[in-house]
Amino acid sequence: MVDFTNKVVAITGGTDGIGKALVDLFLQQGARVATCGRNHDKLYQLQRLYINMPLHVVSADVSKESECYAFIKSVIETFGTVDILINNAGVSMRAMFKDLDLATIRTLMDVNFWGSVYCTKMALPEIIKNKGTVVGISSVAGFRGLPGRTGYSASKFALHGFLESLRTEIMNEGVNVMWVCPGFTSTNIRNAALNKDARPQGESPMDEEKMMTPEECAHHITKAIKNRDRMLVLTTTGRSTLFMSKFFPSWADKLIRKFYFKNNELVK
Repeated sequence: MVDFTNKVVAITGGTDGIGKALVDLFLQQGARVATCGRNHDKLYQLQRLYINMPLHVVSADVSKESECYAFIKSVIETFGTVDILINNAGVSMRAMFKDLDLATIRTLMDVNFWGSVYCTKMALPEIIKNKGTVVGISSVAGFRGLPGRTGYSASKFALHGFLESLRTEIMNEGVNVMWVCPGFTSTNIRNAALNKDARPQGESPMDEEKMMTPEECAHHITKAIKNRDRMLVLTTTGRSTLFMSKFFPSWADKLIRKFYFKNNELVK
């Protein structure tokens, strides 16, 4: 079991949702935490909230390589090292492929895939030195393509391939690489999801009140990191989707189609 006391934890996208819940939980457990985000006001509010705690915030857009490198460099300069990197920053989408501007998919790949690659590349020497952990916050969409989310699924499939390859490369160096599939969680990701024109849709088609909270999700994630798990799939729906897709793929196609469409129109 990993003790987080004085560990340095770098979390991308820590101003909302799961990322913010992880910042709070790691600070409660004695870690030194660094996070980044694009919204200056939210970063300022976060820093004010934890003003007497070891929190370091940096303004950074993870889709830009130079800003990822600047973030990790700032973490190392501030805290001396990185023990745990959680690639949490991400963006979703909701649009049919036949209708969308390809800029939507480019943005998703830049944030969800390349953002994780950039930060991991910069932090990896310190993580190897410390026999630490690399985490990717992914999705069931990284195992099973979902309608209306072609770019999102593609980016998460790419993330899974990257992390699994990296895990097998460095597993003998004492580093744990893991990926987390939270399932439907009550966060801002659906409100910020891109539409066919690569713009935030500004609303959620889901019933957010019935979903897992970010705080509950964060507790599961920190437990999995402590146990040095390989993969964490949360929610019954997520686990059922993986099972059905692996053993009954044609049936899964029909059930997923029924879940996301009504009268031949995408509704979720």
